[in-house]
Amino acid sequence: MQRRRPSSAELIYLALAMAGAVMPWLANLDFIRETNGAFDIGRFVAMASANPAAASLSRDLAIGATAVVIWMVRESKRLQMRGLGWVLLSCITLAFACGAPLFLYLRERRLAELDRDAIAEANPNPADAQTEAT
Repeated sequence: MQRRRPSSAELIYLALAMAGAVMPWLANLDFIRETNGAFDIGRFVAMASANPAAASLSRDLAIGATAVVIWMVRESKRLQMRGLGWVLLSCITLAFACGAPLFLYLRERRLAELDRDAIAEANPNPADAQTEAT
């Protein structure tokens, strides 16, 4: 079977996943430097609520990410996707900004796989599929 090329959406999701891993961690590293080389979770949470703007962003992310993670778990089961563990691990250890686009990348790949399977079922004889295409 010939390998297919990634779609534009897949490439965009993959690029966003990489940016979502790097950019939050650049800020985390700055925070670690400010706290003398340690990741002080108590101070981190306190700073995330230090003013109304920070609290708004933190609450918005917490609620939105919770809803999306619930959807990701349900959707991965519905589509019988592989890799959900890696997605959830990246959400927890790297950033939700990495995990969500990674999930969307894996979902796009799975949907393309399901489309290929449906086409193969509809055209079991490759010669027939070739004849219909011309």
